[in-house]
Amino acid sequence: MGKITVDTCEIEGLKVITPAVFGDARGYFMETYNRNDFAEAGIDMEFVQDNQSASKKGVLRGLHFQKHFPQDKIVRVVNGEVFDVAVDLRPGSATFGKWHGVVLSAENKKQFYIPKNFAHGFLVLSDYAEFTYKCSDFYHPDDEGGLIWNDPEIGVQWPLQEGVDLIFSDKDQKWRGIAEYRQEHHLS
Repeated sequence: MGKITVDTCEIEGLKVITPAVFGDARGYFMETYNRNDFAEAGIDMEFVQDNQSASKKGVLRGLHFQKHFPQDKIVRVVNGEVFDVAVDLRPGSATFGKWHGVVLSAENKKQFYIPKNFAHGFLVLSDYAEFTYKCSDFYHPDDEGGLIWNDPEIGVQWPLQEGVDLIFSDKDQKWRGIAEYRQEHHLS
C-alpha cells in the first residue's frame, strides 16, 4: 500500500484516510483515489457518482441518508475546512445511534469513508468550503431521509463558533430525531 494511511474509528466501518502527499517547491501531488489501495484497506466497491458542493461559513448540511438505496461514501474537502459527522443507523449495530466526527480540510487532506446505512452531515468552519463526495450508488431524490442535526439523543458535539449563525436548508430544519427513526423502522 504505502500511498494511503487508514485509521479506524470507534464505530466499526468508519475510516479516516490520509493520502501520501509528495511536495516540493512547485507544490504537491497526491492520489485521492486508487481502487487497488482502497480495496487493500477494505474499501472495495464500485463508485458510480462524484458530487461537489460549495458552502459558506456556518452552513450545516445534514444529517442525510438514502432510505432504500443507501450509499457508501468517501468525502473530502478541496477548499476550506468542515467538521464532518457520520451517525450509525445500521440495524442491530452495537453502536446504533452513535456518531463520529472528523475535521476535513484542504490543508490536512484527510478523507472520511462512510459505509452504507449511516446518516451524514457537515458544518462549514472556514469562510468558504468546497466538499466532494464519491458515492457507490446514484442519488435518488425521492429516497432522501434525514435526522435533525441537534437531536439530544444523538448528541453530536458540533464545534459551534461564537458569533457565527448557522445556515440550514428548509428540509434540514424539519427532520425528526432518532427516536422517531427507531419507531418508523421498528427498531428497539
